[in-house]
Amino acid sequence: MTILNFEKLLRIPFIDPSAGFEFSPDGSRIAFSWNPNGQWDIFELMLNELNAVNQGELSFRQISNGPGSKFSPHYSPDGNYLAYLLDTDGSESFDIMVCHLDHAVHNNLTPKTPFSIQPNLSWSPDGSQIAYISDQAGHFDTYILSLSGGEPRLVLSLPNPDWDVKWSPDGRLLAVVSEGHVQDSITFLVQIKGGKPKSIALEGKPLNIKEICWSPDSRSLAISSDYSSQNTLDGYYNIGLYDMTTEQITWITSGEGNKISPDWSTDGNQLVYVFEQGPDTSLVIYNLKEEISFSFQVKPGVHYKPRFSPDGKYIAFIFGNSCQPEDLWLLSTSFLISNQVSAGGSQPKINLVRQLTFSLPLDFPSSSFVMPTHIYYPSPDGKNVPALLFLPSKHQSTDSTPLPVSLPPAAIVIHGGPSWLFQFLWYPLFQHMVSRGWVVLAPNYRGSIGYGREWQVANRFELGRLDTMDVVAGADYLKREGFADPERIAVTGRSHGGYLTMCCLTQYPDYWAGGSAVVPFLNWFTSHASSRKDLQHWDIENLGDPVENQALWRERSPFFFLDRVRAPVQLICGANDPRCSPEESISARNQLLALGKEVDFVLYPDEGHGFLKIDNVVDQELRRMDFLSQILGN
Repeated sequence: MTILNFEKLLRIPFIDPSAGFEFSPDGSRIAFSWNPNGQWDIFELMLNELNAVNQGELSFRQISNGPGSKFSPHYSPDGNYLAYLLDTDGSESFDIMVCHLDHAVHNNLTPKTPFSIQPNLSWSPDGSQIAYISDQAGHFDTYILSLSGGEPRLVLSLPNPDWDVKWSPDGRLLAVVSEGHVQDSITFLVQIKGGKPKSIALEGKPLNIKEICWSPDSRSLAISSDYSSQNTLDGYYNIGLYDMTTEQITWITSGEGNKISPDWSTDGNQLVYVFEQGPDTSLVIYNLKEEISFSFQVKPGVHYKPRFSPDGKYIAFIFGNSCQPEDLWLLSTSFLISNQVSAGGSQPKINLVRQLTFSLPLDFPSSSFVMPTHIYYPSPDGKNVPALLFLPSKHQSTDSTPLPVSLPPAAIVIHGGPSWLFQFLWYPLFQHMVSRGWVVLAPNYRGSIGYGREWQVANRFELGRLDTMDVVAGADYLKREGFADPERIAVTGRSHGGYLTMCCLTQYPDYWAGGSAVVPFLNWFTSHASSRKDLQHWDIENLGDPVENQALWRERSPFFFLDRVRAPVQLICGANDPRCSPEESISARNQLLALGKEVDFVLYPDEGHGFLKIDNVVDQELRRMDFLSQILGN
């Protein structure tokens, strides 16, 4: 297998799935955030060419320009304006920008903001105001900003931080998702004209609701919650319809697997949502009148944020997998009328789905890449840990092809969050490693989402212990199964994955040839003290109070145990990081050097937590690979 050019891989663009996309009100355009030129900008795709262009790409135009990264596009109700967020330095101190699409004039509604804004905006139905969430008062609260000027109006301030806001189509209410107890979220209904906010609850207890979507008539909310039709904790997220008049919930799904990202058709007769089963997903279209559902999957991979077109003829979504980056796709809903499928799991003919953007260059066919295997391996306490296993082609033997005599090196890559997971997604780092002949293991350790509530919250008060143990058990699995050279296993990760990398190096120092920690934190005390209020809230909910649980906080901080490190360490950080302060890495670098340890340190002065500038992304990943290849000898 040819070694894939890593820099070229890293420069392959993709649609930003977290920022989503949006149809224009007349359905003729889709706005989205994309980086084909190495910088995140807002683009529009012209859908009025669908019938005229049967082959090749549709035309699109770039809406935003200038420095900084642009995300989260939202059309005004009349379609004349487009709001989006601008981040100039990676600090997440977004500015709210509004562009007049006909005149290409961009106005900054929040210039020189020294505070953070959540990447979720919502227009008022009359287009005169925008609801947003900001910590401008030191806490993430919900505000309304008038486009005619003036100070933003505070509409909701709760003890816990707000996260998302959706304006009701009739203009009377805001639905605000706020962080709750443990790792839950609570939805509050807020009257625009004032009044006490009310949470969506069952029997007086607020529901844990992951996502919300208003019905077109404002009479219902589609919710994604881990409560079942029996009003008990189900463990998996299901879709329910909350009636605004009766305050009752009708559940339309049940059972295992998460059902997330609901969206209504304009006529209110259908819902579409994502069905997530660990690393794999599909789309489900549910007919509310007939109470039947249809499923669709491009292929194994991840389908993001499906949205009905205003006329209901299409469903747009973002799709990607390990062999192709995330792009926009369009599914015709004509099969719902033409009876091309039967209900209950079958899917429409593939010719009804169309790829709209093409990020993967022709010199990188999807056959160049490896799809991982979803596996489970045992942790020492008997729990089975889900993971993605990437094996190089020469290691995938058949009866007539013997395995290589010398075992290859391996990298265990740890995801961040920790409430996140590795899925069948586009990971250039993994593909390059595999093309070099490395084995790659990506654990979904305790604390990961996608495998039920019990698995997600199993790391509560166990952060840095059970999750670390699950990662280390992955190294034992690779050794036991004969997949990798026991002397050449490295560990690396970003954010919480960087933290766990340092936990691995300090708690299990004999396991590793080396470790690379990207934007990590290492000291719970200093990290907590320098964090935003929303991050501090999460810390306390999941590790307890730093004073009351002082011994636990110290025990789980690898900074205090750097003397145990035996392998080379790499630390990579961004100077503007609002989540994991670079001071964490700087202090660890200084301490490791004082202890006579081998350490490589890189600080990017113009980046934050998630690197945004493509040249920095490339440089950082090349440095990580160079470090890992040196310690693994390949």
